[in-house]
Order: sequence, then C-alpha cells, then structure tokens
Amino acid sequence: MAFPHRLDAPELPDFSMLKRLARDQLIYLLEQLPGKKDLFIEADLMSPLDRIANVSILKQHEVDKLYKVENKLTLSSNEHFMHVRWCLRKRESMEVRGTEYVSCDEWAFSLLPLDVDLLSMELPEFFRDYFLEGDQRWINTVAQALHLLSTLYGPFPNCYGIGRCTKMSYDLWRKLEEEEDSETKGRRPEIGHIFLLDRDVDFVTALCSQVVYEGLVDDTFRIKCGSVDFGPEVTSSDKSLKVLLNAEDKVFSEIRNEHFSNVFGFLSQKARNLQAQYDRRRGMDIKQMKNFVSQELKGLKQEHRLLSLHIGACESIMKKKTKQDFQELIKTEHALLEGFNIRESTSYIEEHIDRQVSPIESLRLMCLLSITENGLIPKDYRSLKTQYLQSYGPEHLLTFSNLRRAGLLTEQASGDTLTAVENKVSKLVTDKAAGKITDAFSSLAKRSNFRAISKKLNLIPRVDGEYDLKVPRDMAYVFSGAYVPLSCRIIEQVLDRRSWQGLDEVVRLLNCSDFAFTDMAKEDKASSESLRLILVVFLGGCTFSEISALRFLGREKGYRFIFLTTAVTNSARLMEAMSEVKS
Repeated sequence: MAFPHRLDAPELPDFSMLKRLARDQLIYLLEQLPGKKDLFIEADLMSPLDRIANVSILKQHEVDKLYKVENKLTLSSNEHFMHVRWCLRKRESMEVRGTEYVSCDEWAFSLLPLDVDLLSMELPEFFRDYFLEGDQRWINTVAQALHLLSTLYGPFPNCYGIGRCTKMSYDLWRKLEEEEDSETKGRRPEIGHIFLLDRDVDFVTALCSQVVYEGLVDDTFRIKCGSVDFGPEVTSSDKSLKVLLNAEDKVFSEIRNEHFSNVFGFLSQKARNLQAQYDRRRGMDIKQMKNFVSQELKGLKQEHRLLSLHIGACESIMKKKTKQDFQELIKTEHALLEGFNIRESTSYIEEHIDRQVSPIESLRLMCLLSITENGLIPKDYRSLKTQYLQSYGPEHLLTFSNLRRAGLLTEQASGDTLTAVENKVSKLVTDKAAGKITDAFSSLAKRSNFRAISKKLNLIPRVDGEYDLKVPRDMAYVFSGAYVPLSCRIIEQVLDRRSWQGLDEVVRLLNCSDFAFTDMAKEDKASSESLRLILVVFLGGCTFSEISALRFLGREKGYRFIFLTTAVTNSARLMEAMSEVKS
C-alpha cells in the first residue's frame, strides 16, 4: 500500500512522560539518602542531567554540591554522597574506597526527549563499542528502551529492520515483549510503524558535510544534548550563551531544515516583519499602547533576541566556511558521490593533507573516497596513508587499523572482485566469534558496493538545469540536490512497499541478506492516524541531515517521522570515535 499524499501531519505522542520518568527515578534515588548529600556524576551525564532536573530540584532534595567526575572520585565531608551512573557504564573506574558513607546508585534512564520528534539514548560510545570493538553490551539497553516505548505508547503493528545489530536488538526486544505479554496486549497502538537501521548500512551520508541549517550548526558549534554554546562571536557580547535548540524556538523551528543558502534571506525578511510590528506603536493611543505592552511586547523581544542569535550564528558559519573554501570542499564531495574526476578528488585530498588543514577532515575525505570507490587502489592507499602519517604524525597509525576493521577506509585487493569463497568469508567475518580472521578478509567482508547501490536506488538525481533549493523536489536538497541520503531512501522504499519485496538485490549489495526483516501484525486496532506515524531507530547515531530529509519526506507523503537514536552524530564524531589520537 502506498502512503497517502500530502495529508495533514498526524499528531505526535507526548514524550514528556519519558522525561518525568527519568526525573522521578532520580528523585527516588536522592530520597533514599536522607540529609545533606553530595552528588558525583560522570562528565558525560552532566548535559542529560541538565535537561531532566534543574538545580532547584537537586537543592530541594538536599544536594549540597555537584561534582563532575572525569575519572576518579574525590571524597566528601558530607554524610552522604551519591554517584549517578548511566546503567553499568564505566563501573570499574568508579569505585570509591576508604569511606563508609558512600552510596553508588544507577540512574538507569534510557531515553531522553531532545525535541517533540527526537529521542536520544545519549550513548555516543555505542558506535565505537559495537561497530569497531564488536562489543554487544548495549544491545540489552536498546531492547529495554524499545520495550519501554511499547509499554507506554502501545505495540508497533509494523516492524522493519536492516543490519546485524538491529536484528539482535529486535530479537531480544521481542523476547522481552513475550515475557511480559500482558502489558501491551489490547493496547491501541499510537505509532503504526517502527524501522530499525544500523549506522554501517550507510556510512556515506554520515561522512558528508552538512548544509541544512541545523546540521551546519552541529558541524560548526557542536550541538550537545539538544543545546549549543554560542560564543562571543555569535552573541556580539563578551559572554557565551547556552541555547536550547528545539521546536519551542520559533525562529529556529522555521529554519532548522532549510538549506543554508535560504536562511539569510528568511532571517532578514523576519527582521523586517519584526521591525514593522515594533513600528505600529507610533500611532497608538494610551489604551492600545497598554495592550501592546502587556500582550505583544514580551513575545516580540524574545523573537528579537532569538533572531539576533541565529543571524550571529549564520555570520559566524559564513566566516568559517569562507576561510575553509567550503565551496571547493563540497564540489569534491559531490564528485566523489557521483564517481566523477576521481583523480582530481584524490589530488584535492592530498593537498588537504599536505596543508595540514585538519587531521579529522583529511581522514573523513579519505573514508568518503574509499567507501564510494569500494576501497582505494593499493597505490593510492599506501601513498595517502604515508602522506597522512608524515603530515599529522605516526601516532595515527592505529587509527588506520581501526578504520580498516570498521570498513571505513580499505584497500582493494588486486583484481578485486568478490569470489564465492570470499562472499562466504564475509558472512562469517562480521561475527564476533570470527574476529581472528585477518584484516584483509575483514575489509573484503565490508565492501560498500556504493556505486551499484546508488544506481539501483537512484541516489544521484538527474536534474535538467539548476536544482531549486528554495522549492526542493526531493530529499536530495539536504545535500544541495547532489545526493539522496541512502538511509532515507531505503526507509522510503520499504515503507512504500510495506516490505523488502523487490529490494533483494539492494539488500545483497548492502551485505545484509540475513539481517533484513519485516514483521507485520494485524492492523485492526491501529487507527489510520497512528499508521501515519513512523518511529525510525538509528543504532550507531543519526545526523541532522537525515532527520531533515525524513521530515521533508513526511511532509510530502502525509506522514510523520519520530527519531530515536543512540546519539546524534556527524562526520567529525564518527572519525573521533575511530581515532586513537585524542584531540
């Protein structure tokens, strides 16, 4: 069944309940320790804590001091102190000895609503742990999170998934559902579809430079847990400002999914409209002025403040991108995606390394070249690797080994066509048990087949004349009309078909023949409204570009996407996760 076209978007479920659950659990833990207490919390939990419980809540429950723990804990003179940890994360490094007043507790919340349609598990380490180390410890956490969602919002009548990690998480989740069958039985589903996807099904999209506003803000300033620190260059003052970026920011919500080239025009128009509203005061009598001050002025001032911030952010992005010669960079990326001028692109990457622009950026471009070309030819691989190590230092040697193991930067074998034997080996290789098989086979296992997939799924739009970014025709607008994100195209195709039927060749090229599944339940309880809601689960991280692309698809087809990710990611975070050299 194809989805209906351009209906009004369905209402989203209320995810604030998840925040309340996490807050209630934290309060419960704090109340287990009566009296004054100090709270020691892992550094990477500070942002989630900030989103869930503010300082006044902690003070109400007699938290005296809050300590950020980088590794070892300091001891406290208060009668109780409490350490909050995410599930069992970093347990071994968190032991406290030499005091009898210690209580170590787990604050095991698994889902944080960052926006009305975005939930995050805030597990940035998931990507490296699973896709590099083969560590499966987070699979249970994912299954528990899905179980919590189906308990709160009813069962999901239609499930689709692709990827090994997805399959394991799904199977474990189903087991949990069977064990506690009664909880969701008879419930009306609020969300009609769930689609699970492994990050390694599509590395290409995550490696591209982002050009939608929210993606660019993330690439430039780093959005952390839904908020961003804008420095003095943005705030036009001597202070930095922490800004929450979500649908409540009325200026941001109108530009977040826009291609950057449209944003300045929109903001300047908005500024003119705002000025016109201020100017209305001139002809007002006292009564009208009183109404204006009590009803409109506060809102206008808030909008003015947000407008100034986003104009400042745009100017700052423009300055940085002009300095980096962003246009030339984007041109090279587009050439790699389309498979044109590969020699020129390789020369551009060599020059990038030679000028020591940025170790992370150079790695990213090498990985993009490798994945789009199905591995580098041995001569190029050796030459780029040697230049890189000479330019940025031999300490990066282990990083190359990691990238190879993950299938991000590989070398083509001579006469590189996959034989039947190699195909069998490739199936084995991604098994943790087969970790002993050599790196050479490992990189064969993870051939990207990007060109063939791109052709099959029509990822590179053929456009007559200019691609109109003001009125986008498809999801490719998130990459300036040059490329439709592979992950989003897969989701679109499967939802259109309501199965993987007709996509066998694509699934084979993705090396996922054993890990693509559909599970359909009877839809008699599901309302037509719920069948237009789709929860997309990204294991290993998703980018703001993918979120924007799917929001666009939803608007086009009359349905609405909700996103659940282990963490929001981008190309720099992906490379940093693989790097053995900490910046």
